Amino acid sequence: MGVDTLGTPCYNNIINKEHMTFKSTFTSDQLVNWFKENVGETVGYTDCERAANEFGVKGPSIAARLKTLVKRGEAQKLAKGSGWQLTKVQQIAKSLEKNLAAPAVEPKIDVNYIPEKDSHYVPFGNFTSLKKIIQSKQFYPAFITGLSGNGKTLGVEQACAQLNRELIRVNITIETDEDDLIGGFRLVNGDTVWHNGPVIEALNRGAVLLLDEIDLASNKILCLQSILEGKGVFLKKTGQFVKPAAGFTVFATANTKGKGSDDGRFVGTNVLNEAFLERFPITFEQSYPSVSIETKILLNFGCDSEFADNLVKWAGVIRKTFFDGGVDEVITTRRLVHIVQAYSIFGDRLTAITNCVNRFDDDTKQSFLDLYTKVDAGEESDTQNPDQSF
Repeated sequence: MGVDTLGTPCYNNIINKEHMTFKSTFTSDQLVNWFKENVGETVGYTDCERAANEFGVKGPSIAARLKTLVKRGEAQKLAKGSGWQLTKVQQIAKSLEKNLAAPAVEPKIDVNYIPEKDSHYVPFGNFTSLKKIIQSKQFYPAFITGLSGNGKTLGVEQACAQLNRELIRVNITIETDEDDLIGGFRLVNGDTVWHNGPVIEALNRGAVLLLDEIDLASNKILCLQSILEGKGVFLKKTGQFVKPAAGFTVFATANTKGKGSDDGRFVGTNVLNEAFLERFPITFEQSYPSVSIETKILLNFGCDSEFADNLVKWAGVIRKTFFDGGVDEVITTRRLVHIVQAYSIFGDRLTAITNCVNRFDDDTKQSFLDLYTKVDAGEESDTQNPDQSF
């Protein structure tokens, strides 16, 4: 097998063995002469890429040939008649070998990607199903959709925390591309070094990959097609094939179902490719927690029972009105937690609520504050009828 095809077995042999027969269209003497004529006293991986373009092969082939010349004691060819010294050539070859063999910019560090357990978290909704998928260690991608602030991401995180599984979370934007996800070459000390992206790290480690806010992505996300089939991915720039380690799976969260947002509430969301969506065999619809669960969440954050009951009742009326089309905004579970945290700082209920609803337009903000005043005063009859509340 020739080196220039850069199949994985061939590539690994070139890096690991001292004596290889190179079947290619250029000789070592031609390579040496090219370097003497076109490269100065310092050389890096980019120079190998230039040589590769000249000889019509891949960059790793050039670097491997240079390394072999040094190992065979033929590096004098490079040093003779040029400004390069033999020791410098050896350093270059050693550096190139390191760049090709190491998958990351920095030396590999033993990093633990297992999330910390959140003492405030209360399991609800699809948590049990998410946990079963992760616990099975099967490759089974799942799409999780639902309104903002209802625990989609936190559910995946805490399932991994409870099961002692590594989680790699990637926040998707319209700018996210293959280089961000799969990886690419980075400039380090004048040399370009391959750096694994988060997807490759998850594949190698058998971790859970979380693609957060997936509906913000462009069509560049299609680089994940083979990965979503559980088949791994071929790294075009290094000639390596990365297979998923046992336990690897993918979750994606979104406020929409990948069909865009008609009402404009989730600006920036896109219509996702149908073939991409089809690679998620299951979709979970996440709703806000029940009254009892939401109350327990607030109590876990240190809220007193009376305030927690009032906040949950207040949010429930607003949500019903929202779903009936009577108001354009909604109070999320996340915002209720923000209010409880604000109360612990400011010590006044109305101040905490006001600060946390200031993000809404004036009419909506005032309606929400008026409604809470009624709830706090115990005006049960009024708050049971949303039409009287707004």
